[in-house]
Amino acid sequence: MSEGTMQRRAQCDQRAKRLPRVVCAAAAVPLMLVAAGCSSDSGSGDAKDKAADKPAASKSASPTPTVEAAAYAKLPEPCAVLAKKTLKDLVPKADSGKEGASNDTATRGSCSWDSLDDNGVDGSQFRWLSVSMLRFDSDATRGAGDDLAHDYYTKQLQDVQSAEGAKSLKTTPVSGTGDEASVVRYDLKKKEGTFKQQTVVARVENVVVTVDYNGAGLAGDETPDADDLVKDARKAAEEAVAAVTKANGGGGTGGAKSPSQSASGSASASGSTSKSPSKESSKASSKASSKTS
Repeated sequence: MSEGTMQRRAQCDQRAKRLPRVVCAAAAVPLMLVAAGCSSDSGSGDAKDKAADKPAASKSASPTPTVEAAAYAKLPEPCAVLAKKTLKDLVPKADSGKEGASNDTATRGSCSWDSLDDNGVDGSQFRWLSVSMLRFDSDATRGAGDDLAHDYYTKQLQDVQSAEGAKSLKTTPVSGTGDEASVVRYDLKKKEGTFKQQTVVARVENVVVTVDYNGAGLAGDETPDADDLVKDARKAAEEAVAAVTKANGGGGTGGAKSPSQSASGSASASGSTSKSPSKESSKASSKASSKTS
């Protein structure tokens, strides 16, 4: 065998030895590509999963509910809501009114007067008058001021109608006094005599006005006429409502009647956290009348 032939065979043998390596290397390329592809798919899936796990963009917050501002922002001076002539007619022997305590005069106010016309052996005439006012602001949670006042108005009527010891109780709607009003009248028999009680509850916009007026003939004097006392109480309520409107620049509906006006004083109402002026008035009335014994 020639030297050239032997050299070519040696080269062929070397190529044959290297061939598996080349084939393996060539085969490794697709495997790497496949692995790379899997890795790429896996990363894409993870990204999608993570995106899915992310909370959806929060929707824009819903606007805070609002209510219309209350019509009236303040109250008049309690002891100045009635004209001097009215006081002279209703409580002729009264001195200046006694203002009730209040930690917020823009929200709550009251004033009372008592009169004893002492005629000696001929008897005496006793009168007691009280005006209370309660104002409600509009609140996004609780509602509009006039609605809150309406609820309190109906609750006041219920409180007055449930007065302890009331006899011959009668409730009558009143027109021309604020947005809604009613008068409750009844008798209270005491050792001093029979007291005729009249309570007018009225609402004007977001303010509730309560007028308590009672009278009695003592020491044998005549019992006052209940119809006359009702007229006087209604007059006082009209003046008090007008004073509330005037204190707020004359705005509001004044004497207009709202659709929610009660046909009677027995309509139910939602509870109120406000203290009932009528209960305070009734207590004060009892105290005042007891002074005459």
